[in-house]
Amino acid sequence: MWVVLGRSLTSLECASYSRIAQVESRVDHSVKSRILVIGGGSIGERHVRCFLQTDRAEVSLCEINPAVRDRLAGQYALAAVFDTMDDALAAGAWDAAVVCTPAHIHVPLAIQLAKHGVHTLIEKPLSTTMEDVDTLSASVDESGTLCAVAYVYRSHPALAAMKEAIASGRVGQPVQVVVNSGQHFPFYRPAYRETYYTDRALGGGAIQDALTHFVNAVEWLVGPTTRLVADAEHLVLNGVDVEDTVNVLARNGDVLVSYSLNQHQHPNETSITVIGDQATARFEVHEHQWMICKQLGGGWVVEEQFEMARDTLFLEQAHQFLDAMDNQSPGRCTLAEGVHTLRANRAILRSLESRSWEHLDRE
Repeated sequence: MWVVLGRSLTSLECASYSRIAQVESRVDHSVKSRILVIGGGSIGERHVRCFLQTDRAEVSLCEINPAVRDRLAGQYALAAVFDTMDDALAAGAWDAAVVCTPAHIHVPLAIQLAKHGVHTLIEKPLSTTMEDVDTLSASVDESGTLCAVAYVYRSHPALAAMKEAIASGRVGQPVQVVVNSGQHFPFYRPAYRETYYTDRALGGGAIQDALTHFVNAVEWLVGPTTRLVADAEHLVLNGVDVEDTVNVLARNGDVLVSYSLNQHQHPNETSITVIGDQATARFEVHEHQWMICKQLGGGWVVEEQFEMARDTLFLEQAHQFLDAMDNQSPGRCTLAEGVHTLRANRAILRSLESRSWEHLDRE
């Protein structure tokens, strides 16, 4: 649960606590959702851990690497382990699967799952190309399954509260968004040289691995990206050739957006500032808070700040996905929204080659 620092609960938090209480009261823990996590890398392991922590899921793992498979089977209370998708799908009916493989095979796996009637949570980004994305959408529609994309910042209570404030008109009409993000990637993910990160074709590089989170978050706040121009370079990270520093200028309809991101600075800091014609709001990831400035020449007022543990967001994301399954409602990030962010990713990469503005409706 969220721990809120130094103030009374807002209506949003009361609703959040109420939701959790309702889930805990209504769920028959003897009948748990059967969840298959596909891929046992660092993000797959986190999903295993967090879905188990919900106490609402029986979790199994599909992983081709026997050493990884054996380690996770020994570390977590897994219901079963499999080395191929065919074996996993033949083993019985799954309620849902979490796709945690490298991004270039997300869509083929999700199509296979939809055809078997399995709800799917797909790790970000949805893919690295637009190939078969329309087939996935059609398969999901035909099967009537839930398909969501795991952009975890949509599960952050501070960002959700700021979105609610913007939608209610507290900042007036949004006119500009400024995103600044940086962290020392080798410190937080020291094994990056041995993972998909080294290859854009697998979903690697700062654009598809990190910036995509913030593109998706901004689209959630102010609407979809319509056009953009980008610059990026590999400047610092050892052992890779992919970009570690990115600047993007974008238009989301009438809203001007700028992104500045690097994966080598010393402080771990990220902010998303939404400038409206009546006030300015800011979400600070590193401080787990959102703030607002409503007076001309005034300072920031912290609206809500949250105390969060390592897995808090992913645990909440797991609960939200299970809730969506129970309620037959869309996930926090729908497939269509994930597709649009994928188009933005692709436009950024095209702009690096063309050195010009790219329109998202041209692919």
